[in-house]
This record gives sequence, C-alpha cells and structure tokens, in this order.
Amino acid sequence: MPLMAMFFDRRMMRVPDVGQFFRIRLRLHYGWAIAFFLITAVVVTQFAEAYPLWLRTVLGIAAVLLFFAALGVREVILNFLALSRGIPDKRVTLFVFGGVSQIAEEETTPVIELLLAMAGLLCNLIITGILYGIYSILVSTGSTMLAGLILWSAFLYFMLSLFHFIPAFPLDGGRLLRALLWKLTGSYNRATSITSWAGQGVGLFLIAAGVVILILENQWFNGLALAFVGWVLHIAAMQSRRPVVLRRVLRGIKARDVVARDCPVISRQLNLGRLVQNYIQATGQCYFIVARRARLQGVVTLPNIKRVPKKRRRSTTISEIMTPASELRAAQAEQPAARLLEQMNEWQIDYMPVLEKDRVIGIVVRDDLMRLIKTRTEVRK
Repeated sequence: MPLMAMFFDRRMMRVPDVGQFFRIRLRLHYGWAIAFFLITAVVVTQFAEAYPLWLRTVLGIAAVLLFFAALGVREVILNFLALSRGIPDKRVTLFVFGGVSQIAEEETTPVIELLLAMAGLLCNLIITGILYGIYSILVSTGSTMLAGLILWSAFLYFMLSLFHFIPAFPLDGGRLLRALLWKLTGSYNRATSITSWAGQGVGLFLIAAGVVILILENQWFNGLALAFVGWVLHIAAMQSRRPVVLRRVLRGIKARDVVARDCPVISRQLNLGRLVQNYIQATGQCYFIVARRARLQGVVTLPNIKRVPKKRRRSTTISEIMTPASELRAAQAEQPAARLLEQMNEWQIDYMPVLEKDRVIGIVVRDDLMRLIKTRTEVRK
C-alpha cells in the first residue's frame, strides 16, 4: 500500500474502545499490549527474589493496572476541563504516555490549548505526589510489599511527568509549544506540523538510543524499553499530524464535490427479495438510501439484509430492517471534505449520506476520498 494511503487509512490504525467517560470516547492504543509485558517484567525482576514468582507476577500486573488507572484519572480530569471550556464531544486515544485528543481547529483556541497543556503537566505532578504520599503511609504502617509496589509506580509516573516536559507534540510540553506557536504565527496547521515533526524526531532519537544501548551496552531490557517509548511517541506524533496534511491535500474540496450521486434510492415499502434481485445481484451495490421525495428516511446495507433468512425476504420490507435517519451520521453539502473524512475515521464508517437543505443528494464513499487524496498527492509531486 502506498505511504500516503497508509497514512490516512483508519483500518491500519484501529484501536479498541474501552469505554466512555463524560461523553468522551476512550480508545486504547495497541502499544499497551507491549507495555503490559514490559512493566510486568520490570516488577518481576526488581522485587526481592524472596517473593515467589507468581506473587511478583501478580504485583507486576497490579503495577500495570495502577499505572493505567493513574493515566485514566488524568485524562478524565483534562477532558472534563475541556468540556467545561466548550470543546464538544471527542475521541481520545490512550497511549502509554497519556491521551491524544481529536480536536479540530475550530473547536479550540490557543488560550484553551495553553491552559490544558499546563493542566496536564500539573496533573502529572499531583498524581506523582499522591502516589508518594500513599507510599509514605504504607511504610509507616509496615506494609513493605505494597509500599514497594507504590514506590515503584510513583517513580514510573515521575519519569513520565518529566517526559511530558519535552517540547514535542503530542506530549504536554509539545502541546504548550504548539499553543505558543499558534498564537505567534496565527496558523494552527503550521504550529501543529512543527511540533508534530518534533515529536517524530524525538521518537526516532529514542529508538536509535535504545538500539545503541542494546548493542553497545548489552542492556537488552533498557534498550528495548527506550526504543518502545520512542516508537509509541513517533506513531502518536504522526497520527497527530495526519489531520493537518489531510486538510492541506483536500483544501477547497466540499462534500458536494465528492458525492456519489449514483447511489440507488429506494422506497421503504420495497421488499428484500426484489432489492436483492433487482439491485444487489444486478449492480453489486451494497449501500442504499431510503428516501421519500428526497427526504432521507434511512439507509440499508448488506449486513442489514444478511440478518434476514432467505425464506423471509419476500415478506420483509425495507422499513423493517433499515437504519432510521435519526440514528445516522449525515454530512452537509458545504462541509469541507477534510473534516468529513476525519469524522468518518472517528466514527469508523465507510459511507455517509450528504444533505442539502434537508434533501439527500447522494453519499460520500470513504474509498473515493482515499483515491482523491492519492491522486491530488501524486499530481503535486
């Protein structure tokens, strides 16, 4: 697959949803699978060998969960602050160093970005202090094993706090720098590009440093851990820069310009047997708009149809299986194509009806947008 297609293809970047807090969808980056192993391994090797292996493994898993919970608390606080400042519902991808929000330029300001960056740095220090406070209490009560676990977790989070001061996006230091650059230059896209490139550069440096430590110092664990952190930062910075590149490539393109007007429009009274015979088998279409006098009533897709047994299709109408318009995501004709693709990626959908003055004029197909991006990129080379 060409690099540009990989850069924009959400199917290469899918991460599982783990919940929704304060109307914010939280997703877990797959790097956590590696982090789970690394943190557990550190605890197993660092704790006194007087503890049996199974107990050290349990402590390692507990350390991962504690670290994850601390990051989760941080993101809930930050996103609660964002919502209180008027930033609408959004998606947050949780990396091992913290969350990366999907916020469009029109949804925020340099001042809000500055405040959130400073709040993130402060949250890190407060959480570290709380962990050290818990450690002190456990030491005074004689809970040596739990105190050791909390102390190690506090040290790990303290190192994370220092890491966030690096001026590389999407770290808090990079977010702070982006807000300042945005304020000075007046360009959100330029500020995001500069700080995201810095994030990718720092990530590559950490990867190289990890490889050097691994080869020259023969410190396999430290080298792998450092390279892993660099790799995660590089991926996060690249994903953060993606909307900026997308807007540049699709500048001036509206939803009406990329709409597919040949999508079949069907009646809700049509039965599935006729739909399959006259449309699906004849044209290969798998997405259908249900409308009356150009007013969107719903959509029907192949998965909707496949849920109905073949023997019942003649007696089942479209209205019984369609997804109603009230549950659909729809685009407006004048909506920028770049923003439209961001939303399709966010909602993980491949088709979206396009409305003009409440009348459906066709659909946007995600693959068509991807081809347009590839073509416009090739022409600019």
